[in-house]
This record gives sequence, structure tokens and C-alpha cells, in this order.
Amino acid sequence: MAIVEVPLSPQPQTFQIQLGQVTYNLTLAWNDDTAGQCWVLDIADVNGSAIVSGIPLVTGSDLLSQYAYIGFSGALVVLTDGDATAVPTFENLGINSHLYFVTPDA
Repeated sequence: MAIVEVPLSPQPQTFQIQLGQVTYNLTLAWNDDTAGQCWVLDIADVNGSAIVSGIPLVTGSDLLSQYAYIGFSGALVVLTDGDATAVPTFENLGINSHLYFVTPDA
């Protein structure tokens, strides 16, 4: 198994990253809805065409599992230091809360 941390900072951001053998544009935005404040992830191809939008960064599961039909080559998992079940806050994304891309051994 290979585990790679997706480099993040606690601010809205868009960047390109290679996950497996494919380059994606990732956009992270803070959803400030009082009923459910959370970070949300959009994934697009290198040309900016949306692949998946509005994935909340939650802990405890593979964020991509419901999109298996798309053919992602790994899993995206969120973990928070000291409390694996704590969701990322606006202030701790990339500091204490981390996003990892996990691929099986080739």
C-alpha cells in the first residue's frame, strides 16, 4: 500500500496534483452553512472539466468509494491527529487534519 499526503493549508484553494497516474485539479472550499460547516472537495480533470463536486471532507471512510465507477486508482481518506474521528475545522486543515491518497500495492 502506498500512502501520499495531499498538501493542504487552512484556506480555500485550487491546485493540480497527480494521484496515481492521473493529474487532477482539486478545489477545496469552506462551506459556512451553520447547519453543517465543513470543507468540501471538487475534483476536475486537467482541463477543468468537473468529475465530482461537493464531497464533504469527513473522517472514517474513503471519500471516493461511492464513485468507483469513475475509475479512481486509489482512496481519499481524511485523518485528524489525536482524534481519528474529528472532522477538519477551518483552522486545522493541512495542519492537524490531513487528506491522504491511498493506493494498493502494484
